[in-house]
Amino acid sequence: MKRIALLHTVPSVFLSFEKRIRTALPGEELNIHNTLDDFLASDANVRGFTQNNRNRLFFLLKAIELEEPDVIAVTCSTLTPEVARIRPFLSVPLIAIDDAMAKKAVALGSKITVMATAQSTVEPTCQKLLEEAAKIGGKVELSPMVCHDAYEAIKRMDQPAHDAFLRKAAGGIHDQDVVVLAQASMAHMENELAAICGVPVLSSPALCVEQIVHTLYPAR
Repeated sequence: MKRIALLHTVPSVFLSFEKRIRTALPGEELNIHNTLDDFLASDANVRGFTQNNRNRLFFLLKAIELEEPDVIAVTCSTLTPEVARIRPFLSVPLIAIDDAMAKKAVALGSKITVMATAQSTVEPTCQKLLEEAAKIGGKVELSPMVCHDAYEAIKRMDQPAHDAFLRKAAGGIHDQDVVVLAQASMAHMENELAAICGVPVLSSPALCVEQIVHTLYPAR
């Protein structure tokens, strides 16, 4: 039986991500453990990612490591830079939610809109895209777009309002090669926003699940 540990900061992702993994691995016996710590995202959105937050994340991941999982996945883009720094200190594979998405985005084009609802995710996502572009010797032109109203809506669990704000924002995107959704909580809008923008729209959960599956079963 494979053991998977997931660390979330958003309730809607906490409620949906395990189902995505089980759907991708039908018939497999899986032991999936979820940890939700919304402070790591909400505090970072107000004060920035402080040293105390770094310490909190480090010790939380070290505690999760004690569960002896085969893989750990962190489903919050705000934490991606810290995940990269912590990775060498863990004895199990550690995946960040947007690793695979960033790699695919820079392969699709150089003009990329980074669409977010939480300000705290913009810098980490842009940083990740720049790093992935550098790996292939390319350059990217990044256009951040933050939908603050959508963030307030998702905080109060008002999904219809959240989605409506994203639709409105997507209508203002023009002349781009690809749009990246910076948060897993936006993933269900991927196809609808692509139809509005007229360019590929990438979200992280499905691609992250593919990475988890490949980590657990390299031959697949």
